[in-house]
Amino acid sequence: MATLRKRGPYQWEAQIRRRGYPATSKTFETKAEADAWASMIESEMSRGVWVSRSEAESTMLLDLLDRYEKEVVPGKKGQAQERSVLSVWRETELAARTVAGVRSSDVAAVRDRWLRSYEPATVLRRLSVLSHIFNMARKEWGMESVSNPVELIRKPAVSNARSRRIVELRSESSLQLTELEIDRIIAASESQFLPTIIRLAIETAMRRGEIVGLRWEHVDFKRRVVHLPRTKNGSSRDVPLSTAAVTALAAVRPPNEHSGAEKSLEGRVFQIREDAVTRAFERALARARITYEGECKDAGSQPSPSFLVDLRFHDLRHEAASRLAEVYQLHELAKVTGHKDPRMLMRYYHPKAEDLAKKLA
Repeated sequence: MATLRKRGPYQWEAQIRRRGYPATSKTFETKAEADAWASMIESEMSRGVWVSRSEAESTMLLDLLDRYEKEVVPGKKGQAQERSVLSVWRETELAARTVAGVRSSDVAAVRDRWLRSYEPATVLRRLSVLSHIFNMARKEWGMESVSNPVELIRKPAVSNARSRRIVELRSESSLQLTELEIDRIIAASESQFLPTIIRLAIETAMRRGEIVGLRWEHVDFKRRVVHLPRTKNGSSRDVPLSTAAVTALAAVRPPNEHSGAEKSLEGRVFQIREDAVTRAFERALARARITYEGECKDAGSQPSPSFLVDLRFHDLRHEAASRLAEVYQLHELAKVTGHKDPRMLMRYYHPKAEDLAKKLA
């Protein structure tokens, strides 16, 4: 039987002692709440389904965030992004609550607030990390009584399919190609690594992280192949190098200090982080845009509405896949890009209508 006792003028404590179970107690503001809780716990014990909630009720969400960063994040590829998301959750009011005290309605309120300022994909990424944390607590950290509040809320709909291709700037008096916007960005870059990284992205369709993690011992200039021992989908793959890609890598290749037989190079090709690549690309894009608009103003003309606008680094992978699709068949292209699902690969293939029209009789 449960024991109810008054604690001070405004609180009631319910205490349950039952053979085979640890002593369990909890304090409430009213006697009715204490009695209802005691009845529920005794019923669960009688049915053999009771699980202790003490750890979940005494552990703060902030503690779970710290444990997740210490034990789980080091084994992930996107460590920087994961830590960034964890920092965002630490700044919310939910971090100061107990794990058992985080309700679905609380998470939904945070979701709605974020959706007013951020893209749905960003909010969904943050929710996914929190969901993984609750699942870890329930499955591996001894908090079986914890329910995952993220599973019960509505997820923001994400429409992140893009078809952005590299824009060709043509003069008004001629249909001849005068310049590619990517050349403008490379010219505006102040990073020693960015021009080569951009060239590799367009020529190979490698992801940003794959390029940044590239090591010299995995670059075979004779076979014109780059080996990626670990990729986003967990498997390795070999990426063929075009003549332009070989030239770009050769330009940043360290000189061989040993005479005679050539010594294999080791170490990373690019001493730069993934997030630094994105920031360098965005800064170069902004400088190129300002220069381009200034030139148009001096010439008394209007800038192209699409030139140097809404371009992201990941769009280079879309551009590369679309170009390589003109060379490889679909199953070959999937081997190059690393897509296991052809449907995902088709999201990266964006042929130009005028190029398709040329194939018609």
